[in-house]
Amino acid sequence: MPAPWARRGFVKAWGGGAAALCLGATASAAIPHSTAHAADEFDVLRAKWRQLILGSGFSATTEPFRSKLGRLGKDATAWRATMEPADGSLWPAMVWLDPEPDLDAESYAFSDQMRKTCQRLCSMAEAYAQPGTGLTGDDAYAEEIVAGIRHVVDEVYNPGRSRYGNWWNWQIGGPQALLDAAVLLYDHLGPELISSLTAAVDHFVPESAVAEYTGTSTGANRVDLCRVIMLRGIVGRSAAKITLARDALAPVFPYVTRGDGFYADGSFIQHSAIPYIGGYGAVLFDGVGLLFALLKGSSYERTDPGSRLFLDTVDNAVAPFVYNGLLMDGVSGRGISRDGADDHTRAHALLASILLIGQGAGIEERTRWQAMVKGWIERDTYKPATTNTGLSLVRLARLRSLMDDRAVVASEEPVGHRLFHNMDRVVHRRHTWAACLSMASERIAHYEFGNGENGRGFHTGAGWLSWWGDDFGNDQYSDAFWPTVNPYRLPGITASTRKLSYGEGGNWGNPKPDAAWVGGTTDGEYAAVGQHLKGLSSTMAANKSWFFLDDAVVCLGAGITAADGVPVETTVDNRNLGASGNPVLTVDGRVQPSYQGWTDSFQDIRWAHVEGHAGYVFPRGATVNAVREARTGAWQDINTGGSPDPVTRRYLTLWHDHGTDPADATYVYVLLPGAGPGATSRRAGSNGWFRILSNSAGQQGIAVPRLGLTAVNFWARGEAGELSANAPCSVLVREHRDGTATVCVSDPARETTGLRVTWHRPVRSVLTRPSTLTSATTGRTLTLGFGDLTGQAGEPQKITVKPADWRSAPAVGNARPSGIEKSHA
Repeated sequence: MPAPWARRGFVKAWGGGAAALCLGATASAAIPHSTAHAADEFDVLRAKWRQLILGSGFSATTEPFRSKLGRLGKDATAWRATMEPADGSLWPAMVWLDPEPDLDAESYAFSDQMRKTCQRLCSMAEAYAQPGTGLTGDDAYAEEIVAGIRHVVDEVYNPGRSRYGNWWNWQIGGPQALLDAAVLLYDHLGPELISSLTAAVDHFVPESAVAEYTGTSTGANRVDLCRVIMLRGIVGRSAAKITLARDALAPVFPYVTRGDGFYADGSFIQHSAIPYIGGYGAVLFDGVGLLFALLKGSSYERTDPGSRLFLDTVDNAVAPFVYNGLLMDGVSGRGISRDGADDHTRAHALLASILLIGQGAGIEERTRWQAMVKGWIERDTYKPATTNTGLSLVRLARLRSLMDDRAVVASEEPVGHRLFHNMDRVVHRRHTWAACLSMASERIAHYEFGNGENGRGFHTGAGWLSWWGDDFGNDQYSDAFWPTVNPYRLPGITASTRKLSYGEGGNWGNPKPDAAWVGGTTDGEYAAVGQHLKGLSSTMAANKSWFFLDDAVVCLGAGITAADGVPVETTVDNRNLGASGNPVLTVDGRVQPSYQGWTDSFQDIRWAHVEGHAGYVFPRGATVNAVREARTGAWQDINTGGSPDPVTRRYLTLWHDHGTDPADATYVYVLLPGAGPGATSRRAGSNGWFRILSNSAGQQGIAVPRLGLTAVNFWARGEAGELSANAPCSVLVREHRDGTATVCVSDPARETTGLRVTWHRPVRSVLTRPSTLTSATTGRTLTLGFGDLTGQAGEPQKITVKPADWRSAPAVGNARPSGIEKSHA
């Protein structure tokens, strides 16, 4: 192997630099683009991309931009000093190929180092182009970066090489970084290096990479591939490549009915079975936002209907999962296991992307989205986006500019219910709290494990009910929850305690249960949701139902059966108390001990309350176990790339123990987020506020007279209260103040070719009906006949009727119930 080149000789071989430019202190003073030839559309697009990736309108002399630019310059100076080009590396600690590599064993690590080398060069180019770095405009420094790019292209990223390891490094991560650096240093590259670089991109990212919408060329990955091809076209001055990339975006926009992409109900799937708006979806949004902004006003601008569909997903697919500045973990895949990221920090980048997309939208949408994002930022008291110095400079500048704009008035959180039946996720929003339910089915995986990430996330699809308050509980999943929580006791789940292996189901296995009936029905405000739960690598099975109301979630479980030889548990809740939290636990009016390590089992209790969090009602009496414990873990325990440093958090856990190998066990409890102990006690003592119509393996249902609500999940044909059905389905009836009622029916299992639902109430007439309704009989009872529902993918079918014996109107509506006071007030 030839001896490594010395850095000085390495730079000299490719030419020296000119005198540094004199620059001002604002972002507008960053290194300007100039060309020797007359400006054309390629130059315009290149200049626009520079602005998009560098940002604008911020002051380099004010915080936090001053410090961020200073750190960028400091890092780039250190990288400059340690750059030692050699065969197989540019930095000694970042080897991309050994002389005799065992690619089967180490190819992923080598390809990662290649990509990281490219990204480091891109960051160095940014330090040259941004103001206030100490390297701004230093042309000698720019030539060193260019020499580094040339070394990468000559050594490893060229048409003579075949890719190894992770495909993503070669087709997306590596070339994106190289092309961004090429844009920033364009005038220093020269035609020879531009030709070599674009030939390398053509080799690793050929046109065939976007010829079909399949495999690794879907969703966010497709957008990233289009970005690479488009930037290759701009740097290499090829209109054909830009056109190809623009047109190849087309399959991303239409709604899909299977596989990866956006669905009409707002669902977003990646990796075939993972709900992913918080991961790949966020990447897709940022990528499309950048490309839309880049092409806006050019001859390549997209104006087709597909673009309109994409803009609609901001409200339909993204906004429902953002609450007070956090992005719900239930749609973030294996990203929940990454050290240094949490539900708040993941949201911050997405908020900046929404603002970017707004630049290509109409004025009404742009104004609404700005108000929406401003409200999220203002309400995030735990980790506000504008103080997140981990955000890229360009995103931080975008968010700070919004917050400084006094003309934008923050909007409030909406109230309502969203059922994402194509990805087994539910979002319920009330005035003072919000909840997200995560389930799994034959269509959606238990969890995602890959690249050594999220090895203990196996029960996140077992009915995990996460929730947050308007000004409490917003650090539940942000404060080192995932490396310290007991993975068998996530809030709301029912699970066998059989010990599972790290990454149970296999790398990228995306294990799915053999369960079809998962979903529910909703009228847009309240909902009935159910999950036929089958445990991962377990014999455990159960029917779980959740009824989402105005101030509560009623949770029912039945048919809980297993033969694993170990106990089965349902976790009522598991509150992360942080490093030192010690809230009061009250059980049936008695305050319990507060020392760590305390545990107890309570027999036939009616209610419990955790100070500052929530109340829990057990209307039929229940045996509930409780424990206070300090749990220690490390991010490396759940992600092989995480920190090995131990971290400790306190937990207060309430759970039902169904015993070893239960047969047809049940549970009933009511979650009251934010309720105080008095309100919890009163609700437990009120026998009339709701009734359990059934809690069996055949039907689970409730009635709430004050809301005019009756809801039943039919696991099998049968009757519960005033409702009956001749096949499995989910039914919710709401009686309204105006004398009408809505009947919402769905087929979550997607197996019903003929359904008859009867509401045993006199009904005068049917006012509105969907096309799936084939018959409707009114009179002493209402009988609704539906045809083949298998093609509706579990979507609720809504019918409006006029009852003949309209009863007194429900008194609550959207108002907060007067009997519920907040526990932290």
